[in-house]
Amino acid sequence: MATRLRHHIVHMLARAGSGHPGGSLSAVEFVTALYFGGFLRYDPKRPDWRDRDRFIMSKGHGVPVQYAALAEAGFFPVEELDTLRAIDSRLQGHPVYGTAPGIEASTGSLGQGLSIGLGIALAGRLDRKDFQVYVLLGDGECQEGQVWEAAMAAGHHRPDNLVAIVDYNKFQLDGAVEEIMSIEPLAAKWEAMGWAVREIDGHDLVQVLDALEWATAATGPACIIGHTVKGKGVSFMEHENRYHGVAPSEEELTRALEELGVAAADRSIDADAAGAKEVQ
Repeated sequence: MATRLRHHIVHMLARAGSGHPGGSLSAVEFVTALYFGGFLRYDPKRPDWRDRDRFIMSKGHGVPVQYAALAEAGFFPVEELDTLRAIDSRLQGHPVYGTAPGIEASTGSLGQGLSIGLGIALAGRLDRKDFQVYVLLGDGECQEGQVWEAAMAAGHHRPDNLVAIVDYNKFQLDGAVEEIMSIEPLAAKWEAMGWAVREIDGHDLVQVLDALEWATAATGPACIIGHTVKGKGVSFMEHENRYHGVAPSEEELTRALEELGVAAADRSIDADAAGAKEVQ
């Protein structure tokens, strides 16, 4: 499934001619584990089901990986992925609440997702609901002051149903996080705010699944710091920050799909997308 999501990401971005491949590819294992590893409770036929778990893509530019997962999970047809960033498409370049089913928050502006997630988690506690709230943050996004204001508030209110996941791929738009404004010591900062913290290899699905199980069972808010590779899965994009916001060309798409094990003829920019998948 992780490979399928990577197929969708590079194909839809190439077709759109714009978007953010690097940070979408680095988050694939987390999104795969959440949607298909038994953690997120959802019903694609009832996306507004009150008892659903919530997933918020706080680093909104990484939403192609979420769109890919939502399509594979049956929220909308897989072929709709080819409308990414088109005028009037439900699949805009950043998540827009009220458009595509399964999108829980508008997060075009970085730094706000954890505050939204905390509010939902506390509302769930007040309503005596048992749903979980998962918020995926970027590492560069953790330079935003609002992230730490929300982290401090969560440490104070201590909701048991809030999990933060940091996609620590070491790069942001303008370069290396370490050079622009270091966020280290990252784990110690979350711990100082009252969070339980675990650091893992964010591309090892066994570690990802174990960490999500640990975080879901934790008392109070929990943070998973996943060390990842920007552009993971496509060799010429890995560690190459120019692919932060540059879509693959047709030639690059062909190379990427070959690496991912898909024949170019099956998923060229002009080819029809595969049909919708039914949820088992």
